[in-house]
Amino acid sequence: MTSSIVSFPICARFTLVIWFLTALVSVSCNPGVFNVKYRYPRLQGSLSALKEHDDRRQLTILAGIDLPLGGTGRPDIPGLYYAKIGIGTPAKSYYVQVDTGSDIMWVNCIQCKQCPTRSSLGIELTLYNIDESNSGKLVSCDDDFCYQISGGPLSGCKANMSCPYLEIYGDGSSTAGYFVKDVVQYDSVAGDLKTKTANGSVIFGCGARQSGDLDSSNEEALDGILGFGKANSSMISQLASSGRVKKIFAHCLDGRNGGGIFAIGRVVQPKVNMTPLVPNQPHYNVNMTAVQVGQEFLNIPADLFQPGDRKGAIIDSGTTLAYLPEIIYEPLVKMITSQEPALKVHIVDKDYKCFQYSGRVDEGFPNVTFHFENSVFLRVYPHDYLFPYEGMWCIGWQNSAMQSRDRRNMTLLGDLVLSNKLVLYDLENQLIGWTEYNCSSSIKVKDEGTGTVHLVGSHFISSALPLDTSLLLISLLLLMTLFLL
Repeated sequence: MTSSIVSFPICARFTLVIWFLTALVSVSCNPGVFNVKYRYPRLQGSLSALKEHDDRRQLTILAGIDLPLGGTGRPDIPGLYYAKIGIGTPAKSYYVQVDTGSDIMWVNCIQCKQCPTRSSLGIELTLYNIDESNSGKLVSCDDDFCYQISGGPLSGCKANMSCPYLEIYGDGSSTAGYFVKDVVQYDSVAGDLKTKTANGSVIFGCGARQSGDLDSSNEEALDGILGFGKANSSMISQLASSGRVKKIFAHCLDGRNGGGIFAIGRVVQPKVNMTPLVPNQPHYNVNMTAVQVGQEFLNIPADLFQPGDRKGAIIDSGTTLAYLPEIIYEPLVKMITSQEPALKVHIVDKDYKCFQYSGRVDEGFPNVTFHFENSVFLRVYPHDYLFPYEGMWCIGWQNSAMQSRDRRNMTLLGDLVLSNKLVLYDLENQLIGWTEYNCSSSIKVKDEGTGTVHLVGSHFISSALPLDTSLLLISLLLLMTLFLL
């Protein structure tokens, strides 16, 4: 990695919105809680808006695919998780996008002249000022963190200077600044459906310059990003290295009611079958082995599933739809529509195949099942891959070959297939898995400090934001298994 440039290849954005309950307290041994709001992208705007969201995301996936650090997030696109977190001593509130594909956490800082100061999301933005925090410290160029994230010493960066960062996005937008270390506050689980507060020190980026869609012209701005990526620079990796958390997290997105769960720590119920993550990949790549439509398996060349060279399968909650290579897409869609010979398929917004159907879709159309290593499968029901639009049903599967040459063999499984499933990321053992689940119910998480198991459930919360048909309020619970230092 050259000079002061640190770039991240994936722009993870969720189709949800989070509210992070915070306060300043001492470190706890108990799991923690986020409350959340959900903006469901299927209810927003035109069908082309969904594709624009995914197209911009995939540009960032491909733009940085060969770089050593995995991921960066963008807080400017409608349909995302954001959390209200506390930073500093005394704590101030910051609204940051929660991003499983990003590695670093960053917020806009007081020196920034191009940073947004207002947002149409109904939130108050704050610029971080290290001089106003008793616990804030600059991260110098000779700090181990700076060496690790830069791949070695930075040219021209001396011991008495602050460690810089620069993130460049696929659409040309960028954020630049320097790293600081300060205390981040969050609520922790104190028992079944009970919480108390906790904190931990984290190194994060202090954004001093923004360009493109990240500057003050962005109407739906946030204060920054809270990364949950795979690299050592992510928040979960930093807390895990200090013994505060297990490097394991899970999310469960309720596509029916708008509820959700996001857990850091060991989920003990429900049980989840796991498949290996492909090693040495910046994203959550998996080994897919077959595709089944109803009872019939598609005839697909085995090398199509091999990772690398823009091939293989990626699990990405930040993508709204699901993208399949043409050799999978064409027979899959043909088998779906042939179930009802009288269907008249229309092309809407150039990319969507839509039709009128008055019956129950789960009875009229087949399930689609993806098979993975270790006999793990992911079943997608018609009510998941079909969605209503202007009196028709539209197919959510998209043809990767229609995106660009670089993406023609990409299998990208987004919210379309992941909703209503608990997805578990075990980075300690490099595994990922999922199970069908009622995401508006509760899960059980283990407190690694005491060995006790706590029940945590999802619930609706109130909001200061105006409601419309595109904004559903939910709570998302983040369970952080903590240890005393």
